[in-house]
Amino acid sequence: MFVTSPSDDAQERITVRISIVVHSMNCQYLGVDIQDDMGRHEVGHVQDVVKTPVSDGCRFKAKFSINKVPGNFHIATHSSKEKPSHGNMKHTVEYLSFGDQLPQAVEDEVPGSFNALKERTSEERSDEMLTHDYFLKIVPSKLEFLSGKAYTPYQYTYAYRNYRGLHAPAIWFRFDLSPITVSYVEKRKPFYHFLTMFCAIIGGTFTVASIIDSMIFTTHSYFKKAEIGKLG
Repeated sequence: MFVTSPSDDAQERITVRISIVVHSMNCQYLGVDIQDDMGRHEVGHVQDVVKTPVSDGCRFKAKFSINKVPGNFHIATHSSKEKPSHGNMKHTVEYLSFGDQLPQAVEDEVPGSFNALKERTSEERSDEMLTHDYFLKIVPSKLEFLSGKAYTPYQYTYAYRNYRGLHAPAIWFRFDLSPITVSYVEKRKPFYHFLTMFCAIIGGTFTVASIIDSMIFTTHSYFKKAEIGKLG
């Protein structure tokens, strides 16, 4: 059983993990840029970035931190010295998560959208020069389990649009943070709940037994009267 309640969150930065397949773009052109309202503007972040060729495209994996202010990060060709011959950014987001990485079993058990973009593929369009925009609303969360394990992941919801822009196409993730934290606390059911259930089961058993006993007695009396000719 989980109970939700608002609480405060004092962490200074949020870890982002992303894996995205850009289906028609060579790895050499792709990079991740990070911007926020505190003045951060990082083009071509390289730490903890892994790019793997996939057929004609690229699987782009990255892990980085963002400040707790509105901002964005985007997968683009802006940091590449050599520009590609096309701008097709059709993609599949394999996963995008914020904060602590949850074990799959925990993610499946706890309600919430901790990986809302999982396996989302962008729309098919004939216009390859499309920019893709995801607008994310991030909600801090805390999970506490009876086992003593605790996690601080972030849930998020998203809205999506695409358009033909004036600049090189990109995949944008624009984020804003909720001021409220949601806490999930696993609790044992109180002992009186067990007693109530136990009494309900016992009471139900006696009720059914009484009905059956009454039916047997009535049937027996009927046949007894029939044997001695007292029916009617």
